Amino acid sequence: MHKNHYVAIMAGGIGSRFWPMSRTDYPKQFLDILSTGRTLIQATYDRFKTFIPAENIFIVTSVQYRQIVIDQLPDLPPENILCEPSRKNTAPCIAYISYKLYQLNPNANLICAPADHLVMEPEQFKKICLDALHFTSHIKALLTLGITPTNPNTGYGYIQFESFAVSENIYKVKTFTEKPDTELAKTFIASGDFLWNAGIFVWEVKNIINAFEKYLPEIHEVFDSEKEYFNTVSEKEAVERIYPLCVNISIDYGIMEKADNVYVIPSSFGWTDLGTWASAYDTLKKDNLGNAIGGKNIFVLDATNNMVHASHKKLVVLQGIDNFIIVDTEDVLLICHKDNEQEIKEYVAEIKRIKGDKYL
Repeated sequence: MHKNHYVAIMAGGIGSRFWPMSRTDYPKQFLDILSTGRTLIQATYDRFKTFIPAENIFIVTSVQYRQIVIDQLPDLPPENILCEPSRKNTAPCIAYISYKLYQLNPNANLICAPADHLVMEPEQFKKICLDALHFTSHIKALLTLGITPTNPNTGYGYIQFESFAVSENIYKVKTFTEKPDTELAKTFIASGDFLWNAGIFVWEVKNIINAFEKYLPEIHEVFDSEKEYFNTVSEKEAVERIYPLCVNISIDYGIMEKADNVYVIPSSFGWTDLGTWASAYDTLKKDNLGNAIGGKNIFVLDATNNMVHASHKKLVVLQGIDNFIIVDTEDVLLICHKDNEQEIKEYVAEIKRIKGDKYL
């Protein structure tokens, strides 16, 4: 294992599209959504631990989840849990770990990855990550992993890449496109030069810091002015001064879409972002009627193609419904057509407006 190789697992989101199982105080990255015996963040940590030194794995999360991370990852040094005082999207999150690491090791080569993605082929994932780290250690590149698309999914962003490789299976990025409509997604798939944006990034920290200085100078200034406090007892107070001054922006929009040294590896390692209940449905085993059942006490009669999740304590009987998401928790029952699952986030916002935070 290489001492300059690091990982930042980003684990601060609230997973609102996985409501009502994912809640603000205990979101989906800390849940065993697929009933594997490991939560999503545990599975992500396990995956990286096979090729990154354990002491070089960091979790960036919200301050309110610190104790959950300690409980779920007891092997992780507590000082490797970086707590954000507020949610400001991925750019400040990545700036935090990058400026901190630069003070520790100016040659740090960093993978930034979400905590809640599923990877079905971990050996292939490991190979691609090591190829990426090798490339970024030699080239001043901002590298991302693009997933070879299997369908015209409208829930993902897309990356278009150049036709000729600059290195084996590594290409210059032409464009980033936010979530397209179905017709545009079909055009992307047909063209053969578009990939799904997985939100997994690889770079030397000095190169991403240069990009912050160029493309997000206001974030660069606040982190740079406090850098002497990183890795000291004053780090927490410094971060609490920094975050209110940071703009809320994604790394994609803030840097990746603007930089001229962005590259991509077309990848296939059994990936899904588990962003929605429908993506969980696609991943889980189905019964002979196409139902994905999460729960030991669910009785299905003449119901097809449903995603069902319920407590083992409650008997749930389904009859005559097709293509629904049904999630039953202690205080919330969600029944939503699978075609509308991208709107669950909007339902949650409306519930917050009417009911406050009680059910969130």
